[in-house]
Amino acid sequence: MINLGLLITHKHRLLSVAALLDVFESVNGFYERAGEPAFFKINLLSPEMQPGQFYGSYEMQSIHSAEQQDLILVPAFGAGDLKISISKNQMFIPWLWEQYKNGAELASFCTGAFLLAAAGLLNGKEATTHIDSAQALASNFPEIIMKSDAVVTEDKGIYTSGGATSSFHLMLYLIQRHCGKEQTLRTAKMFAIDMDREQQTYFGTFMPSQNHGDGLVNMAQQKIEKEYQEGSTIEMLIQDIPASRRNVVRRFKQAIGVTPIEYLQRTRIEAAKKLLAQTDQSVLEVMLNSGYNDLKSFRQLFKKSTGVTPKEYRYKFNIARLDGSRVA
Repeated sequence: MINLGLLITHKHRLLSVAALLDVFESVNGFYERAGEPAFFKINLLSPEMQPGQFYGSYEMQSIHSAEQQDLILVPAFGAGDLKISISKNQMFIPWLWEQYKNGAELASFCTGAFLLAAAGLLNGKEATTHIDSAQALASNFPEIIMKSDAVVTEDKGIYTSGGATSSFHLMLYLIQRHCGKEQTLRTAKMFAIDMDREQQTYFGTFMPSQNHGDGLVNMAQQKIEKEYQEGSTIEMLIQDIPASRRNVVRRFKQAIGVTPIEYLQRTRIEAAKKLLAQTDQSVLEVMLNSGYNDLKSFRQLFKKSTGVTPKEYRYKFNIARLDGSRVA
């Protein structure tokens, strides 16, 4: 029997914990219905708890008295300040290190990766998280080998997953590792999980910070966001900013995490994504209205940024098509 420790962290997402319990309880059910013992011993763990405290039907255990775990799951954090979430979960960090050194595997789901990162457990290792949080993880923890488009990563007994439904792909990965392919397929069918997702890039939304406190960078951001459609180069767009180009680039990268050129490209690609999802404009029209003038280059940049072609993106996310599908 595998000791499966699920951390009940401060600020955890209820949906994340519920999904983890549902999937691993279901796997146990497969074994029990076949007349075999449950494969996973599910333990819900917390640093602070009162005797007899329950989470649903599970009696909570303290990390200070719990036995060595084989596999530890870190659920996603809820919306809000991740720095506060990390601060409120500091007591898990030395315990996680001790468990890992004694042979436990660690798996974080979505933004749960921030706790492993804060512990230093992801230093020098490949990791992913929710696509919209990837930049923050990379900039706050630069020693991580960031794989922002990955659905699942594995590196030296530590696993991470992308956002939301990518958590199910990591659960399937762990089930296959411990239980084999047959139980993995049964789980995938039971929860209607497509097993062929290889990247999460197209789910991302470019949401750059505006509250970094650098007025010069704000000025450059506003200029780019206002004039990105005009097809101007970044040099033309920032030429009126009262600072040298080198200074603008340095401060921009420090405040936002990307260079002005990257910011311009991502602004244009985000505009193209919106047009593909919300209008019936042709790909050529979308290209021109996003500030590009070379169709081949636009297609290449779009696929590099999102992982799919403009046509494929429209098929996945166009509102009119999806409404039509629901009506049909």
